Amino acid sequence: MFSHVLKRSSPFIKRPYAPLKTTTAISRWITYDITSDTATQPTDAMFDSMKTASKADDVFGMDETTNELEQRVAHLLGHEAGLFCASGSMTNQLGLRVSLFQPPHSVLVDVRSHVNLYECGGLAYHSQASMTAVNPVGQHLSVADIEQGAIQDDLCGALTRVVSVENTLNGTIMPLTQLEAVREHSLVQGYKLHMDGARIWEASAATGVPLAAYGGLCDTVSVCLSKGLGAPIGSMLVSDKATIRRARHLRKLMGGGWRQSGGLAAAGLYCLDHVLPTMRDTQLRTLRLWQGLQRLGMDAVLPVETNMIFIDTRGIISLRAWAQHLLDHANVRIDSSDDRVARLVMHYQVPENVVDRILDLTQEFVKLHGKSPVKQASDSLPADNQGVKLAYPSNNNNST
Repeated sequence: MFSHVLKRSSPFIKRPYAPLKTTTAISRWITYDITSDTATQPTDAMFDSMKTASKADDVFGMDETTNELEQRVAHLLGHEAGLFCASGSMTNQLGLRVSLFQPPHSVLVDVRSHVNLYECGGLAYHSQASMTAVNPVGQHLSVADIEQGAIQDDLCGALTRVVSVENTLNGTIMPLTQLEAVREHSLVQGYKLHMDGARIWEASAATGVPLAAYGGLCDTVSVCLSKGLGAPIGSMLVSDKATIRRARHLRKLMGGGWRQSGGLAAAGLYCLDHVLPTMRDTQLRTLRLWQGLQRLGMDAVLPVETNMIFIDTRGIISLRAWAQHLLDHANVRIDSSDDRVARLVMHYQVPENVVDRILDLTQEFVKLHGKSPVKQASDSLPADNQGVKLAYPSNNNNST
């Protein structure tokens, strides 16, 4: 299954790892990057599909392959139309902008959301809107959180016009029943509901809930093709036809119109056919990796529900030393810039034997360098979900 990965040329080629005693054999010449699922690389088969794409102009809506991808993703998510864009930040910003017409207005978001933290203040710039960032009581925004944070009938405030949710968020799934309740509340209050569904594919794969069941509850949905789905670039905004027509005009305003986009759209179609069906297998490998690390005394900052593990190694081993050990001996790259919490993100190009290798090496490392898994109370992570921010240092690209 992964033979095409092992044969490809890679910009991450490094020296062979130093062999240790292990029963697990992996390629000496491939770096397995689990800092993010954006680390996947296009395969030869993907490039072959790109060669067969149409070559017309998407600015004028004439490219058949792009149109096919837009329609397919829209229908998967329970909507009429889609708009193919270069990035998830663009589709999020467009998804919010189409529902904001006249300032003063505001958008209510989860304080940990990508829209709030990692889009360069785009809402203020593109939509002249302020943002109300709410710290939810649970893992995801609830009706109670929204009621407490929303701005209504306030002479001095920017009224809430849109509620934006993220699913998945830090690898955790917003339950369908909770999303249904938020939708019902939004309808009653007159809010538009946007979903940053960059990794909604993961939620569907883990729960078996159809994508349309999640997407159909929202007025606009942004989905990413270049994370766990494995495409080289691209995100999609889906909504009704009139909204997407407005978004297409605004995309042009933002400099996002592109010409012969068919090749990139073909890669997206390839991933829907060939990578999406494997997503649950990747999640099961993630769970097996987490269970192995847990047996070695490590803690998870958040529940492991999809393809992400937020792991706290403090009191057990030095995160930076462990990361260097994995890189030196298995060509496995994890982020260790914080030395307290690491975000491990699995994807389809990390096969089963690499999981075995990580666990073998980690067991060896803990045996040689580990400490008893006892933490001081004063050294514990915050209990309000904010400890996860430690795994998102501002000086790298792990915000996605």
